[in-house]
Amino acid sequence: MIIDKIENFHLYQGVHPGIARALDYIKNTDFNVLSVGKHEIEGDNVFAIFKDYETKQIDEQLMESHLKYIDVQYVVEGVEHMGVTIHTGQTPKKAYDHDDDYMLFEESYDLITVKAGTFAIFFPDDIHMPEVTTTTPEKVKKVVVKVKIQYS
Repeated sequence: MIIDKIENFHLYQGVHPGIARALDYIKNTDFNVLSVGKHEIEGDNVFAIFKDYETKQIDEQLMESHLKYIDVQYVVEGVEHMGVTIHTGQTPKKAYDHDDDYMLFEESYDLITVKAGTFAIFFPDDIHMPEVTTTTPEKVKKVVVKVKIQYS
């Protein structure tokens, strides 16, 4: 997992070519005019999902993990908590869904706070729970850029 301010995007350009493309997209996109929904960047290698939602109470959520895609989550407006833990062989509560690339877990976690202007990168071993309220439900705008691990 990586968490940082978008101003530091250049520090992560060498991690993975798709992550470099995702951070470039985040840095150079005007989210004030972007519609909610899926936006193609590089076919199924890199695409964005722009979301506008209200954060949820932590007891309404499960942890998630992905095998095909890295998540680059950038908070455009608002603030949310995200639960995080490392995958160390835990058994998922919901088995892996190959079509939608996720599995769900009930695990203990640490909370991080992600504010507007901050991104978090979740790799396959990073079990995470986004969209969690910090105190009371709050409106958040966020883009999740999905980066294919086997980038071609």
